[in-house]
Amino acid sequence: MTTAGKTALVIGGTGPTGPLVVDGLAERGFEVTIVHTGRHETPLIGPDVRHIHTDPFDGEATGEALGGEEFDLAVVMYGRLRVLAALLAGRCGHFVSIGGVGVYRGFGSPDDLFPLGMPVPLAHDAPLVGDGEEFRKLRMIRVTEEAVFEHHPEAIHLRYPQLYGPRQPLPREWPLVRRALDRRPYVVVPDGGLTVKSQGWIANAAHATLLACDRPAAAVGGIYNVADSTALSIAQIAEIIADELGHRWELVSLPYDLAAPSRPMVGSWSTTHRVLDIGPTVRDLGYADVLEPTQAWRSAARWLAENPPERGGALEQRLGDPFDYDAEDRLVAAWSAARNDLDTAVSEIAWRFEPNYGSAYTGNRPNPGVS
Repeated sequence: MTTAGKTALVIGGTGPTGPLVVDGLAERGFEVTIVHTGRHETPLIGPDVRHIHTDPFDGEATGEALGGEEFDLAVVMYGRLRVLAALLAGRCGHFVSIGGVGVYRGFGSPDDLFPLGMPVPLAHDAPLVGDGEEFRKLRMIRVTEEAVFEHHPEAIHLRYPQLYGPRQPLPREWPLVRRALDRRPYVVVPDGGLTVKSQGWIANAAHATLLACDRPAAAVGGIYNVADSTALSIAQIAEIIADELGHRWELVSLPYDLAAPSRPMVGSWSTTHRVLDIGPTVRDLGYADVLEPTQAWRSAARWLAENPPERGGALEQRLGDPFDYDAEDRLVAAWSAARNDLDTAVSEIAWRFEPNYGSAYTGNRPNPGVS
């Protein structure tokens, strides 16, 4: 799409996805202005982009910085979206905003749902957090979405998931990358490492944002989940990262209430799944991954290996991972000893006949008790 001579305002624009969106708009012919604090300048943004430095969380300061300017397109990726939506009402031809996926009921408290946990995949139109939701932060995501469409009925709003890839302020894949670099012989995973949650490679999320900027008619006035087209489990991601970094390890599965080292990887007290339906995003925006997840996770691992956070520094503290390998070794040893005792006890149980996989079973391992 060519839009020569049109103007675009990007609020934010210097985070992991921002430069990709800014460059994509410039390639489309927009004259781009970005509004940000100025604390995170990056050479990834070209010299032709105009910068306005202010605090996007301060509506009054942002209003003063923008003056009476109007734009053909506004993309709000950062700042206090509720306030910015009101500030830009009537001042842009098309409004695209970025929010979060935590707006769904049960996202923060899956035990509020029956049966426990979110369905897989979670329907795009599943119930949202209510006014009685325990977590105010999640309630405010819903309130913010409502404010966007109050001021911009024809906006397109995107719900970003947890992102991964270069320049993440909090790279949640680092616990796996560091352990692979440290050549740990095993990594503790909870409940088999089978937890699956929708995530997004930064370039995939940026691509979805640019598609929204193109303003396809079918998407106007809609809200869309953004995520990679397929989601991988913790165990699969651990395998990919180790392989990319030339390492092999054993995945030691512990029940989650015992698997303390895995908490930063799960990011929740529950190992239930959070898999988003992105069908409408594919249908209305024309979304498809620009990089499929296996290769994206490889790229994320390589980038972190080449740009590692400071060991023991502030970022690792924020991740909540002590990287206490001595404690992990003792935990795994205790689990192995307990498993040996359990295996002995289980071997003494006599079944009327050994439970098997059923008559329809097909697989490359024997069906227990069936000749």
